[in-house]
Amino acid sequence: MIIIGLTDVHGSIKAIERMNDIINNADVVLFVGDITNFGREKETARVVSPVMEKAGKVLAVSGNCDYQEVDNYLDTCGINLHGKGETVDGIGFVGLGGSLITPFNTPNELTEDEIENFLNQGYDRIPMDLPMVLVSHQPPFKTNCDRLSSGDHVGSEAVRRFIEKNNPLVCFTGHIHESTGMDQIGDTYIINPGLLANGQYAYAKVGAGVEEIEIRRVMAS
Repeated sequence: MIIIGLTDVHGSIKAIERMNDIINNADVVLFVGDITNFGREKETARVVSPVMEKAGKVLAVSGNCDYQEVDNYLDTCGINLHGKGETVDGIGFVGLGGSLITPFNTPNELTEDEIENFLNQGYDRIPMDLPMVLVSHQPPFKTNCDRLSSGDHVGSEAVRRFIEKNNPLVCFTGHIHESTGMDQIGDTYIINPGLLANGQYAYAKVGAGVEEIEIRRVMAS
């Protein structure tokens, strides 16, 4: 299965417009939060609709910069993975939208307890014997993917515990723009491709295990 992860789109669709072949060749395209920049349904449709028209399967979670109307639109499209689990061709997908509490009072923030509950809620909806992928806008604590420019780690301890306990193949994440990179927690790959507006996206080929995983860049038009 080829999975493409798009994170921190923030309403910018220029990179998406250059990704036709990439999207067409993917088995699953993931929106990993901050689909809009404090937008609502109209802005969400502008980003998501072109991908849904081309991709075989789309799954999405909102980010902390997305209002509730973003989740409503994803629900209407049948692609909202937040607090849910879905099986696609023998791979389980579990989703977490939003982020931890920030200093900026963004519209979609959660406590560690809420994060834990949403993760468990989603995990309970997939068969336990399947390989699993985690789609979490909020990165796990203390990796290369949750570090601010100051060096402080601001990831979620609940997300990290979930990974340590349930061993997903990959955790697609984002949220911390300056922490583009990859890491591992045990056998789980953590990948934060950074802002899609910069042309960066996550690519993974998975089956029973991870065959290939990397951050790629869309060629400029």
